[in-house]
Amino acid sequence: MKADPAGMARNLTPRSPDGALKLAVVGHTNTGKTSLLRTLSRNPDFGEVRDSPGTTRHVEGLRLLVDSATAVELFDTPGLEDGMALLDYLDVLAPPAERLDGPARIQRFLESPEAMGRFEQEARVLRKLLQCDAGIYVIDARDPVLAKHRDELTLLAACGHPLLPVLNFTHSPDQRIEEWRSALARLGLHAVVEFDTIAPPLEGEDQLYDKLALLLDTHAATLRRLKEDIARQRRQRREDALKLVAEMLLDVAALRLSAPAEPERLEQTAEQLRALARKREDLTIDALLKRYNFRSRDFPHRQLPLKGERWDMDLFHPQALKDVGLHVGKGMAAGAMAGATLDMFTAGISLGAATLIGAAAGGLWQGVDKLGRRLLGRLRGYQELTVDDAVLRLLAIRELALVAALERRGHAAQGPIDISALMQGREEALRKEKLPEELLEARASPEWSTLADHYPSSPRRAEAVRRLASRLEAQLNGRGPEPN
Repeated sequence: MKADPAGMARNLTPRSPDGALKLAVVGHTNTGKTSLLRTLSRNPDFGEVRDSPGTTRHVEGLRLLVDSATAVELFDTPGLEDGMALLDYLDVLAPPAERLDGPARIQRFLESPEAMGRFEQEARVLRKLLQCDAGIYVIDARDPVLAKHRDELTLLAACGHPLLPVLNFTHSPDQRIEEWRSALARLGLHAVVEFDTIAPPLEGEDQLYDKLALLLDTHAATLRRLKEDIARQRRQRREDALKLVAEMLLDVAALRLSAPAEPERLEQTAEQLRALARKREDLTIDALLKRYNFRSRDFPHRQLPLKGERWDMDLFHPQALKDVGLHVGKGMAAGAMAGATLDMFTAGISLGAATLIGAAAGGLWQGVDKLGRRLLGRLRGYQELTVDDAVLRLLAIRELALVAALERRGHAAQGPIDISALMQGREEALRKEKLPEELLEARASPEWSTLADHYPSSPRRAEAVRRLASRLEAQLNGRGPEPN
């Protein structure tokens, strides 16, 4: 299904294309009909959703596109409010003795004065269902099964089109799913879909379109193409999301700031480091929300308390040594160089300084222009600060929890996104796992951070993003260790 700026569908224009499957979304007032269309179209701005009856007063529609062509049209209709009285009126208007079939009885009602008066709302619903191939009957699964619901279903069935009941709000502790399934079966409606529009199941759309394909075999090919397109878009959204998270993690891991080794200056620089990391995460959150077609206000509680800075330089990662021309195969000189630098950080600087000068003079350190200035800065009393490993792990877990929440959130949801349950119990593992190789490599490559003053593009960084995104995918699917 083709995506556009409003989501995976667009509002319906007056003229309908030939061959598209037309579905009327019908049901009692305030059962979530508009919510269903918002979630299926991934358009949080379609129609109006309020916790009050009779919000939709006229017929609205949207189109689901596949390869720029309309596959399915969905029509949001007003809620049925007085089905019991209308059924009694139909018995007077078209007595059973006349032996009219269901559609003929409905047509007679639509031509009567009452269709423009007392039963105007019901007339809009029935007229639209007659024009469509099938109806989706949305049920609030928290409601008890009442006589009015049975009368509504009798009226809708009289239109002569297949009807697929959809049970909404199935995650509520007050749901009455089994009661509804039993009542629907007694009315001959055995194909039923459970689809919570606030928190739809990951395969909920597939189940909905599979059931429709059983009822509408002539449109089975169209529905299959729609399902395949939805699956492609789902995969692409996840791929894009995990790439956004991987990019952010590499940016924050590679970020380093220098400051004189004075408490006040170090604290100022540490706060600057935190601010840059928070801003980078905010950009990622906004990008994730946009990719899943949600709004920034849907995730208001986003401030992450970032604490923890590393006061070291990760100069001994193999890639860092390789970048400056130090290889194990270069023998004792290279080993002495690395050992002397380690000594400089752990025991003192005199040996390190002398060795650095000798190495530079002897040409052993081809990368002194890139890395040597950092060592010289340390020799002059500067510290380099990076974000702590635990903070990186927390960022990874937090963003993966957000991605998981977005994949399970319906576009009719009104409350804020809450990822606390998805993160619960995982923080304890933050300090127990090693960082993945890609983030260790980023530690040794400060030029990888787009937050740095100079950011040259790097094929090696692009490959690290790809590998890290793959690791995150495995974690999101429940495979492998926690995101380290």
